[in-house]
Amino acid sequence: MIRFKHPVVRKANVAATLLGAMLFASPLFAASSDLSRASAARSPAAPEMLAQAASPEAMTSPAAASAAETASSDRIEARIKDLHKRLHLTAAQDTQWNDLAQVMRDNAKAMVDLQQQQAADTSSMSAVDVVKSYGAVIEAHEAGMKKFIPAFETLYNSMSDAQKKAADALFRSRQRATAKKEAK
Repeated sequence: MIRFKHPVVRKANVAATLLGAMLFASPLFAASSDLSRASAARSPAAPEMLAQAASPEAMTSPAAASAAETASSDRIEARIKDLHKRLHLTAAQDTQWNDLAQVMRDNAKAMVDLQQQQAADTSSMSAVDVVKSYGAVIEAHEAGMKKFIPAFETLYNSMSDAQKKAADALFRSRQRATAKKEAK
């Protein structure tokens, strides 16, 4: 694990990690939670669920692509609603919030589109193509952060001290949880 010492770099890394965790969960992660529930119920179909969700064929069919996009959209909308609630935003902040929410939706859609393209191309990808696709994901995360940060900063600057305190606590707790996972 890389340890960043410069405070600005650490904050950027934390923000990127947080945003990635909040916004860019892939359909495979959604399937893994379904797998966890199926395993908890001791379902014999659990391994098949994960295999089907992870297969390139599942992601390339139009129905699967549409289902994955709908599931992603549902997850992002739930996250947006939860974040709005936890930040205790007011009607006066709706403009800033709506701008941020749209950035979150756009970023999530860009990631889903990228994942679907990569899934469709997996059978014909060389090792170099696979490495390049990782680079494309990193670039998409970076582009998403470049859009997210100013929108979030505008919202944050419109917050009361109590709202800022709530936002700081929320983001710090997510950062601690992420750091704890990385330490394991």
